[in-house]
Amino acid sequence: MRIVSLLPSATEIVCALGLSGNLVGRSHECDYPPQVAALPALTAPRFNPEGSSVEVDRRVKSILENALSVYRVDADRLMALRPDVIVTQSQCEVCAVSERELNSALAQWSGGAAPAVVSLKAASLDGVLNDIARTAAVLGVEQAGAQAVRTMRERIDRIRQRAALAQSRPTVAVIEWIDPLMSGGNWMPELIGIAGGRNLFGEAGQHSPWIKFEQISSADPDLILVSPCGFGIERSLQELDGLRRAPSWRNLSAARNGRVFVADGNHYFNRPGPRIVDSIEILAEIIHPDLFQFGHQERGWRRLEN
Repeated sequence: MRIVSLLPSATEIVCALGLSGNLVGRSHECDYPPQVAALPALTAPRFNPEGSSVEVDRRVKSILENALSVYRVDADRLMALRPDVIVTQSQCEVCAVSERELNSALAQWSGGAAPAVVSLKAASLDGVLNDIARTAAVLGVEQAGAQAVRTMRERIDRIRQRAALAQSRPTVAVIEWIDPLMSGGNWMPELIGIAGGRNLFGEAGQHSPWIKFEQISSADPDLILVSPCGFGIERSLQELDGLRRAPSWRNLSAARNGRVFVADGNHYFNRPGPRIVDSIEILAEIIHPDLFQFGHQERGWRRLEN
């Protein structure tokens, strides 16, 4: 079976199911496990992804306002690879190639049956686990899918049970985009709850909401986690100066008490695949360091120095 993945989390799912050797193509953002970098990239952004978060936001919104897809698919290269299955997504047009863009590429298909398409659409933690099981079923490895989901649930339950021993549940504000400000939605409120925190903005199962700094200031969270979608730690740190210059930043309890953290949103929180459990571990380490030490510090998250 020849598989093409057009989404980083989908690539991780395929590899977790033991089918890394069946992958023949990937998206331009697929970079884990590291060996997938050798596969041909079949997608590219229609905008310059470099620059500040506000610049990237403007470019993306300009494309969407003109009813265009944010990413393009190399239809000719895709057809040349002759995949049996393509794994894509329908949850967010900004995050990866949309189902609409893929269908446009497949409309040009010729010479044999078109590949089957698996479209991931998780908006919650259960949705992530269901997507893994559903992908496994389509790829003919249902038992591997069931085992992967079972192992993930066991890890999640262990964290939930230990977090329940905490004497407090700190309030947590997640910043998923810096300028303009966006908080974490979808599965993020659930992850925070499992790790022993209380989420302040965003609702489980709903798209991430835009917020104002005044909302953060008014809520005065115990802890702030900055994990922009698609940004690693270093890039996020470069973006934070503007946020820290806000007049009331230093008055925030989290800033005063050294409880502002920057995490790798690209590799963890915004990839709804097997490493979603690693994301819960990161949150647990940050929220309750007295109870959890998984070894993700520095690699997965850092404390922001005052």
